[in-house]
Amino acid sequence: MKIQNSTALVTGASRGIGRALVGALLEAGAKRVYAAARDPGSLTGLVEAHPDRVVPLQLDTTDRQQVEAAARAAADTNLLINNAGLLSAYGLLTTPPEVLEREFATNFYGTLAVTRSMLPNLEKSGGAVVNLLTVVSLASMAGLGGYSASKAAAFSMTQALRAELKKRGVAVHAVFPGPVDTEMARDLTLPKTSPEQVAAAIVEGINLGEEDILPDPMSRQVFDQWKRDPKAVEQMFAAM
Repeated sequence: MKIQNSTALVTGASRGIGRALVGALLEAGAKRVYAAARDPGSLTGLVEAHPDRVVPLQLDTTDRQQVEAAARAAADTNLLINNAGLLSAYGLLTTPPEVLEREFATNFYGTLAVTRSMLPNLEKSGGAVVNLLTVVSLASMAGLGGYSASKAAAFSMTQALRAELKKRGVAVHAVFPGPVDTEMARDLTLPKTSPEQVAAAIVEGINLGEEDILPDPMSRQVFDQWKRDPKAVEQMFAAM
């Protein structure tokens, strides 16, 4: 699909990649962007900068009532970007079970819940779903074991949705960023790409119809290696 004149819903829009995505979508010609966040007050700056094109929504993707309310409020959406995510589960053997459960609740079940609730809107318009994943959904990194597992589950879900929704006229895109210079990744010492660069690459990938969007140099390098030799990527991440 094309961004020009589209109506998009971006979850987790208050900061990082989500906030940058709102700006990139507007710059690319989106007619309206529903900016969703747990705290609508955190969206004030975005709304004030674009009062006619940015609509704030309260949305905790793990809250079923809020998910259903958002789908009703944003019924004209034809582009859903599932960006909301959580990084709090690290080593699988040391992270408390309730933290792992919260990670899956947001990164897997929350993404699925929002997608399911928005499907009637997307089917009417022949729209698209974009799921923000990560390179560590391709192979796990021990220090990010819980996060990797939740995002790997989201990757598997994305593949299943792509097959199911193709016959219903809805495209499904997967995005595999490497480290991005956001608050979520502040403790990572790897080189990072700016959220603005990543957002611009995501928008370009949607416009080009790319099923798998690789928005930074590390993601392109890792994905290319993964296609040729998945075991090599596993071993590379295991050594990090």
